[in-house]
Amino acid sequence: MSFMSNTMKTIAMLRSLPISDPEALIETEMPIPVPGPQDLLVRVKAVSINPVDVKVRAGAGVQQDPKILGWDAAGIVESVGENVSGFVPGDEVYYAGDLTRPGSNAEYQTVDYRIVAKKPASLGFTEAAAIPLTAITAWETLFDHMGLTKDTSGNLLVIGGAGGVGSMVIQFANARTSLRVIASASRRESAEWCKKLGADDIVDHSKDLGQQVQDLGGADYVFSAYTEHREEDIASAMNPQSQLVFIDDPQTFNIGAFKPKSISVTPEFMFTRSMFATEDMAYQSDLLRQVADMIDSGQVTGTLTETLTGLSVESFREGHQKVESSHMIGKLVISYS
Repeated sequence: MSFMSNTMKTIAMLRSLPISDPEALIETEMPIPVPGPQDLLVRVKAVSINPVDVKVRAGAGVQQDPKILGWDAAGIVESVGENVSGFVPGDEVYYAGDLTRPGSNAEYQTVDYRIVAKKPASLGFTEAAAIPLTAITAWETLFDHMGLTKDTSGNLLVIGGAGGVGSMVIQFANARTSLRVIASASRRESAEWCKKLGADDIVDHSKDLGQQVQDLGGADYVFSAYTEHREEDIASAMNPQSQLVFIDDPQTFNIGAFKPKSISVTPEFMFTRSMFATEDMAYQSDLLRQVADMIDSGQVTGTLTETLTGLSVESFREGHQKVESSHMIGKLVISYS
């Protein structure tokens, strides 16, 4: 291996605190992890901050040992486990990781090779780190849950089109379906971003969503990043026998709003495969390979909009604050170099 020390620098948490608290995130030294039989040891070069980082930090409570956050990364393979195939030291990779294991806010991380792929050749580490979690979520939404194909037509409503996942949903729908894409955005800059990515129409989700979408023919498919307390408005925008996939975590959910139109409602959680070690875990590796090909061929563009620098408490605190604001367009990445 290229390192000399047996320890690594990490940014971790010991207890749930507001991000403004000086102790919300701490710098620690930990042993460099040893890869298991199906693991890659990755030298992390860049990580993305996602809403899941904020949610885990806020809900983790008191930890007996420092907990490393971070579930989006790009880096270089340092070593591989004995059962690993398809990867060798020196490979440049990207992945979304596993909620049940230590995260990527560290110099090194072990990750199951079945949820890793070689990063797009056309992107640097910083740009590549913005992709995995949002790409997997968008792909599973459109092609697993909704079952969309190149011949699928109709209207797709993307609620939260300028967010990280919404940005990928718009692009995948354009590249791999025949759907008309209607994106929701409440700010001028968000609307411009969605149009740039290929949205056909823009609606304002701060106003009467149902009427705006019905004026465009109604929605046959809906992706929602913001569902709580909006069920009736979303249902009014949808056509009978349509499909809704949501990715947020509503504390309450009015399923009855969707019954009159026989709307199918499905939650999407891209960590399911790794959390439960499902037999098809390797599906996400293949998915990320296909996404890399789409990026390298120009069918999909990166979604990086802001970069911070340094594996430091200061950078991660700023990153968490920006994501907590809920006004992010695209993705924020922290580059370690």
